[in-house]
Amino acid sequence: MKPIEPLKKGDTVALAATARKVSPEEMVPAIERLRAWGLNVLVPEGLYAEEHQFAGSDLHRAALLQGLLDDPKVKAILCCRGGYGTVRIIDRLDFSHFAEHPKWIVGYSDVTVLHSHLHTLDFPTIHGTMPINFSPAESAATESLRRVLFGEKVDVSWQAETSSVPNREGTAEGVTVGGNLSILYSLCGSRSQIDTHGKILLVEDLDEYLYHIDRMMQCLKRAGMLEGLAGLVVGGMTDMHDNTVPFGHTAEQIVMEAVAEYNFPVAFDAPFGHLGDSNLALTLGRKMRLEVSNSKKSRIFAP
Repeated sequence: MKPIEPLKKGDTVALAATARKVSPEEMVPAIERLRAWGLNVLVPEGLYAEEHQFAGSDLHRAALLQGLLDDPKVKAILCCRGGYGTVRIIDRLDFSHFAEHPKWIVGYSDVTVLHSHLHTLDFPTIHGTMPINFSPAESAATESLRRVLFGEKVDVSWQAETSSVPNREGTAEGVTVGGNLSILYSLCGSRSQIDTHGKILLVEDLDEYLYHIDRMMQCLKRAGMLEGLAGLVVGGMTDMHDNTVPFGHTAEQIVMEAVAEYNFPVAFDAPFGHLGDSNLALTLGRKMRLEVSNSKKSRIFAP
């Protein structure tokens, strides 16, 4: 992976809207928090554009993001929110100038498109909370993001309190990849599909039907993205739905069934994903160590 320097006070970070639209009022807490961290915040012209649910047309969103990718003064780009739309602009982007002056790309959910595409280009990114989620008070999610952005040690431990199945014990070391399961599924067969072999895969999702979780896990399995993993981290499986005729398994049971024939460690209830103030930051594209020590306790950290 190509290195990206940690932020320092006085650096410039920028806001970008790659998918759903945002309003100036929604960005105020994030702008104030970033400035409190000692950062300069660039709000690009056109950030608050609207075209139906999108933050402007595909051409507009791509041009706005391209300008930030090309700007050597910008040291990090925080995607304002997810929703849908990043996949519509990814093939319009040119990362050649970015490669000369790489910077952190931050977000989760729909931003998994950028995480995955940049991983294929050998750049790390940050899976973490977004400006739409910032609140006036500091939270575990924003403090975690600050620590990762400024290069502080990453060491996350958690208990699997709500999972319907136990963890699978074991240890693993590998580069972290992944993000939102629906997005990973949607990128299968494209040039943004990630190589997961020998890596620690993170998956999380929101507001999905259980049968569709199964469909997506079967797709990843058939695409070879589960075989050969070093480890699997399952983040929030939040607000799942079922049909009138129940599917018969929870999201966690569906995931474990899909990887039952493999022997890598599996950690559930990880604090990553659509979890509000509990959505901690994790660098994707960096070597990490995963320790799953019993049926509930897990830890991921930089070795």
